[in-house]
Amino acid sequence: MIKYNIVSSYLFLFSLIISILSLPSCSTDDISSGEETKTVPDDEKDSVDNSSFSTTVTISFDNTVTVSNPMADNGVSVQVDNGQVTVVSTAEEIEYILSGTTANGMVKIYSDYKFKLTFNGVSITNPSGSAVNIQSHKRVFVQLNDNTQNILTDGSSYDTNGSEDQKAAFFSEGQLIFNGNGSLTVNGNNKHAICSDDYVRIYEGNFLLTSKVSDGIHTNDAVIIDGGTLVINATKDAIECEEGYILIQDGNITIVSGDEGITTSYEGSDSSINPYMDINGGTIDITTTGTSAKGIKSLGNLTINGGNIKVKTSLREAEGIESKRELVINDGYIIVEAYDDCINAATSIIINGGDIYCYSTANDGIDSNGTLTITGGTVIAIGTSSPEDGFDCDQNTFKITGGIVLGIGGGTSTPTSSVCTQRTVIYGGSGSNGEILNIQSADGTSVLTYQIPRAYSQMTVLFSSPNLTSGGSYTISKGGTVSGGSEFFGLYSGATYSGGTQAATFTASSMVTQVGSTSGGGQPGGGGGGHGPGGWGW
Repeated sequence: MIKYNIVSSYLFLFSLIISILSLPSCSTDDISSGEETKTVPDDEKDSVDNSSFSTTVTISFDNTVTVSNPMADNGVSVQVDNGQVTVVSTAEEIEYILSGTTANGMVKIYSDYKFKLTFNGVSITNPSGSAVNIQSHKRVFVQLNDNTQNILTDGSSYDTNGSEDQKAAFFSEGQLIFNGNGSLTVNGNNKHAICSDDYVRIYEGNFLLTSKVSDGIHTNDAVIIDGGTLVINATKDAIECEEGYILIQDGNITIVSGDEGITTSYEGSDSSINPYMDINGGTIDITTTGTSAKGIKSLGNLTINGGNIKVKTSLREAEGIESKRELVINDGYIIVEAYDDCINAATSIIINGGDIYCYSTANDGIDSNGTLTITGGTVIAIGTSSPEDGFDCDQNTFKITGGIVLGIGGGTSTPTSSVCTQRTVIYGGSGSNGEILNIQSADGTSVLTYQIPRAYSQMTVLFSSPNLTSGGSYTISKGGTVSGGSEFFGLYSGATYSGGTQAATFTASSMVTQVGSTSGGGQPGGGGGGHGPGGWGW
């Protein structure tokens, strides 16, 4: 009898487990169930084409507020109070279409389900709060109808409204997903221009975002930009995500910001939160105007896989691109002119490809507080006078296995011979602004032709190239002229060099060859001024 009970118990437990596993899965991001969505965006669910909106509610602000609501008796309540429109919905598949102009209005929406919010030529100004306030944790598909101009403006001060958030001219508790080729202008006078306590995703659209107090786009969980054109002017950060990540796939982004241009940040004490950033494409043009204002900054890892990126910072301690952990560049056209370090990372910098130009007016070109690895690409890193460097990795491992690598400054960190597979020459001397520096092999082939970008009384040049061969003999010349070929910020390719005066000769018998009087890098300190060659292209 005892044996039977034990067997029966096992059979019951096994049957129960099988029953549980056979139940249909219930995802927390099943929006149609009315449950909360997950934090991580879902491409399939974020596509408006995969959702249906069968009923339309229209709200027009021409003269007086006019509402057409076929769902008045079926779960959608629209209340109007002195131009302030409040929607409460328990219905599914609703599209709200906004049009017209008001100088004293607002749209607030409570919804148990995802919905579509279409801007069809609407201009809303709310002197005492948000222009649009979404008090729903569901997806909001924001449609900017083609050939329409839409404007949202909040007041410089808000009326209190209990515990409800209203942190921006356009605020949402849930996800904001933008589609359509119309235009949206958002004027943030109280805090942010656009803010989501979840995430913002932009597939398309034309955006002019201004924040006179804080950020252009501010989110808690993520910012994803798949396309569109954005012009952002922000007193603080242009694009900020607090606890999640930023993903830029495409689009045209122009930024002027008082603090960071694009940033992931976290000010809490939870060490498990590690915001990160990936840039895979698009055109990004960032200018920061404040002290310590970084162009691109990630609290966690930062990976650049492509894109056309230009960053310019101008005031003290303002770095160009910074990661508080690891920074990886796999490809892209990246131009950085920074007051402080152009590219900086806390643990490591890895460059596998891309065309990269860095010009610092007061510090290092590229600075890793840990290791530095270059395996490919074309990399120019310009630092100021000693003790600042073209490349600085605090005497940690500096590995070069490929690419065209050129650093110039008062000093440089020295590549670690034992891990390098591509040869490097480090030349020390002096340099004049605009002077040509040339390295030729014994057969007269130029392996380096470069126009020095500023005057150095003590100049240290690091150059690494697959064209530096084992045991090869080379001549370093200064002065002379260049004709033909192409140019990447003073670095010539396919050009003809003539004239000049021989400065030194060397044989590449070692993995790293030192010529002349050079200065080691890695020490902190200030540097001189100067400016790089003009233009942002070849």
